[in-house]
Amino acid sequence: MPSSVDPQSLAAAVELAVATRSVRLGRAAHASSIKHLSPLPLPAFLSNHLINMYSKLDLPSAAATLLSLDPDPSVVTWTSLISGASQNGRPIDALVHFAAMLRSSVRPNDFTFPSAFKAAAAAHQSLAGRQIHASAIKSGLIDDVFVACGALDMYYKTGLSFDARLLFDEMPHRNVVAWNAVMTNAVQDGRPDEAIDAFIKLRLHGEVPNIISLCAFLNACAGASYSFLGTQLHAFALQTGLDLDVSVGNGLIDFYGKCHLVYEARAVFDGMHIKNNVSWCSLVVVYAQNGAEEEAFRVYLDARREGILPTDFIVSSILTTCAGLSGLDLGRSLHAVAIRSCITGNVFVGSTLVDMYGKCGSISDAKKAFDEMPYQNLISWNALIGGYAHLGDAHMALTVFDEMIRCGEVAPNYVTLVNVITACSRGGLTNEGLDLFETMKEKFGIEPRTEHYACVVDLLGRAGMEERAYEFIKTMPVRPSITVWGALLGACRVHGKTELGRIAAQKLFELDPEDSGNHVLLSNMFASAGRWTEATEVRKEMKSVGIKKGPGCSWITWKNVVHVFQAKDTTHEMNDKIQAMLAKLRREMQAAGYIPDTQYALYDLEEEEKETEVLQHSEKLALAFALICIPPSVPIRITKNLRVCGDCHRYIKFISGIVGREIVVRDNNRFHYFRDYQCSCGDYW
Repeated sequence: MPSSVDPQSLAAAVELAVATRSVRLGRAAHASSIKHLSPLPLPAFLSNHLINMYSKLDLPSAAATLLSLDPDPSVVTWTSLISGASQNGRPIDALVHFAAMLRSSVRPNDFTFPSAFKAAAAAHQSLAGRQIHASAIKSGLIDDVFVACGALDMYYKTGLSFDARLLFDEMPHRNVVAWNAVMTNAVQDGRPDEAIDAFIKLRLHGEVPNIISLCAFLNACAGASYSFLGTQLHAFALQTGLDLDVSVGNGLIDFYGKCHLVYEARAVFDGMHIKNNVSWCSLVVVYAQNGAEEEAFRVYLDARREGILPTDFIVSSILTTCAGLSGLDLGRSLHAVAIRSCITGNVFVGSTLVDMYGKCGSISDAKKAFDEMPYQNLISWNALIGGYAHLGDAHMALTVFDEMIRCGEVAPNYVTLVNVITACSRGGLTNEGLDLFETMKEKFGIEPRTEHYACVVDLLGRAGMEERAYEFIKTMPVRPSITVWGALLGACRVHGKTELGRIAAQKLFELDPEDSGNHVLLSNMFASAGRWTEATEVRKEMKSVGIKKGPGCSWITWKNVVHVFQAKDTTHEMNDKIQAMLAKLRREMQAAGYIPDTQYALYDLEEEEKETEVLQHSEKLALAFALICIPPSVPIRITKNLRVCGDCHRYIKFISGIVGREIVVRDNNRFHYFRDYQCSCGDYW
């Protein structure tokens, strides 16, 4: 600092410290003011600047010390303290300062009230918010549009929607800020139609929407999947040039992704002149939400090449794609990235790690990630319970659920109960699952949804009680969904209940006539029962109406290459070695007592031909390849897009014991861990 400075220069230096958030510069300016203006007291305006600086830079002790030295603090002084505390996440301190200001007989101004309302909203103090509103009315400042908007936002955020609407109706002038408060809070509260209605009224009242308005409208359209309305807003943004704003671009990417318009989302992204972390993260989420996990991973890699840092949001998003891909090695690599980036302490990253490891079948890693979280939220508890459900470990799922209830920190939601009842279904704990379903409303205040009814049907069906499951469906208070009838059809397929399976299939054909899986399941059910004519008729019907069946396949990753196999596949470059391995395994297994179960042959063939067909199922081909290539010390991990058949399940159990290997198979339903002639499912799946 120069040896002679005037108070105005010092005030400018203080303002610069606030703008650059430089504590060092601010303290230097303060020290210079004491040095050059002592023994005179600091001018009031300079004192206000310093209090404002310390408040904005979140140094409350220094600000309070300066306040105590001011014999007559003004409204500017108090407002600096209140706004600083509110902006730095100390809402209670802000409310305490507001109360002290009133006791000092200093009248708040139109800058004080918005900060006080913001603090009441952040602290969820509706009573304090009402008192501040009363003070604003008495001072006559409630007619100021910014004060009124602060009150409006406070009422919405403290859950007093009726009071908010009443205040909004009484406002003499509603500017775009007021309309934005209505829209953003409606979106956050899950009322997209109300947000859309507010936007339309905003336009009818002649107000010009801004960036916040457009983002709120896009969020509403995304939440309600109103693709037509959202594309209209896109056209409006193009006309007004607002599409050039990065926030609007991000909102458009999110909107198109949630409406399953992936091409349009990508076009918006590619057309953006400026992209930030949110842009890249939004595009990753678009692909992840629409079943394009590999493309999501490519976008992540592109983002890293562009210098985008691995933030908690983008790492959480890409970890979700690893779960979808069963990419355990990829997930572990990203876990390492999260550790290097010091974001594993973030609750969202931690929860996603638990979910990823659970869905990739590594429950020990999921439990370790769960235990290492600084605190567990509902998502992490649900992820861990879901991980045990995927394994069919009902006892551990119930143990974790009981621990969650005992800790009392979070209450279960409908997802929790879906996971626990699913675990009971896959683990054979029929009575426990039924008891949970029947008491969930009484014990936890959770109204059963369609997902819970589907779980009960699956629970009964797996236990061989298909008729009881059918009676349960007929008494459901909600319309049976595709998942409900699908659970019944799957159970009928496993237990050979062809007539009841036909009823379930017909219901599925009515609800989703284009789904090939239901037709195939019905055909396979008839084939397993030896009813070849009916099986053939179902497949002919599929062809006549143009329904195409996607191929069943199994795949395995080795040395960063995904090897995909279909039944009776001879196209792999190592086919000769694979067939030789299969022949060798067949001889060893026959010596151990294995006989192929030909009921899983899906065509009417001679018995010897059926045995040959069963032995060429895709998971057996993948296993033979793995035994050739993967070292004995490395567990074999196979993924299949359909349910593993009974013969393959028995076959892999035999192999695990004969070759002494750990084999993990993830089908479209769950994980199977094979070792020493045993499977983790206990032959109940």
